[in-house]
Amino acid sequence: MRAAIAACAVAFALVSGADARELPRPETFTLRNGLQVVVITDRRAPVVTHMLWYRVGGADEPRGSSGVAHFFEHLMFKGTRRIAPGEFSRTVARNGGDDNAFTSQDYTAYYERIARDRLELVMGMEADRMRNLRFSDETFASERDVIAEERRQRVDNNPGAVLGERMRAMLWPHHPYGTPVIGFLHEINTLDRETALAFYETWYAPNNAILVVAGDVDAAELRPLVERHYGRLRPTRELPSRSWVSDPPNVGPMRVTHRDEKVRQPSMSRTYRAISYGTDEGRQAHALDVAIDILGGSETSRLYRALVEEQRIAVSASAGASTGGLGGGSVSVYATPVEGVSLERLEAAVDEVIAVFLRDGPTEAELARAKSSLSAAAIYSRDSQESLANIYGTSLAQGESIDDVVNWPRDIEAVTRDEALTMARATLVLDASVTGWLLPEDEE
Repeated sequence: MRAAIAACAVAFALVSGADARELPRPETFTLRNGLQVVVITDRRAPVVTHMLWYRVGGADEPRGSSGVAHFFEHLMFKGTRRIAPGEFSRTVARNGGDDNAFTSQDYTAYYERIARDRLELVMGMEADRMRNLRFSDETFASERDVIAEERRQRVDNNPGAVLGERMRAMLWPHHPYGTPVIGFLHEINTLDRETALAFYETWYAPNNAILVVAGDVDAAELRPLVERHYGRLRPTRELPSRSWVSDPPNVGPMRVTHRDEKVRQPSMSRTYRAISYGTDEGRQAHALDVAIDILGGSETSRLYRALVEEQRIAVSASAGASTGGLGGGSVSVYATPVEGVSLERLEAAVDEVIAVFLRDGPTEAELARAKSSLSAAAIYSRDSQESLANIYGTSLAQGESIDDVVNWPRDIEAVTRDEALTMARATLVLDASVTGWLLPEDEE
């Protein structure tokens, strides 16, 4: 099963590792215009979650136009011939619902959560803006300024975000995953209306979308509504191929240091290039998720116990696997030292924990605990229809199938100690990594 929304794959595993017999298998159908529909029935309350996923994200942007995918996350709320600018969200709110949107490298998604008897209302509005978006030159320019300010607040004024952006650019120097989803500021400022419209008219189409509806409805009830509102929309002929350039092989470890007066506590992080569920074979990504959970996924992990509890040189230490990318994944390690401990000493201790893990591998007890924790956490998340909609939408948008999602728990349980160790050794290679230090401006 693939990583969940806007987070690492381990986080997704935590919300989706239920027993295969208990994870609901949704109903599916496809319209003549190519729209894929997934229905997850949950009769416990008269509420539905309506999510529309487009198979387009930051990685699909024209070179030099970074941020245009995220730009449309904003522009989609600026109105159509039928709906005035801003009226979409106001209508949802007036009817007791909530709505939002999010963008990743691989997809863009829009969702509404609302009472069952208002489902057709939001479906009609969502279908309308799939093909009928309208915005003036003034609206375009104004929203471009809004996004530029969002970039300044979220990235440029956040030392950790600046460091992370630099590290990703080094890890993915040629692949579009090295470009930030929000875009580079100088490219955001030069985005033009014609480029944006061409992007929208190409990618925002029923044959490039997945509709996921979870809640108090089944496929027989939903299909007439979907046919009525989405069935008349024209598809994009000859959708562009989502094939991306690849990066050259790594030839050695890379390092970057970022100093900023806003930093109050030094920290170190390291990112390794990795396989993903979209690029693996067999259970490789499952094994990597299990291995990294053992290394740093919780307070019982190797890193936390060694650095925080035993050596007491860190206030935090963790690791996470981002294995959901359609074009590849990554593994990240983080640690923050206690006062008086240098980053040199902390990094050496991190390296030692990793070296021992790669030499000896996980114990059977650690393996069992990791698989059990992934499954146990998922039991609680099954009660959320929004989580289920996210799980299926994310996975399908990143190239997976319904069976991949349903069988994920079984595949996790089947991971062996040797498989986990093999994937850890293949991934945690210093020559395929970027190490970052975050420091106060005046600290060496």
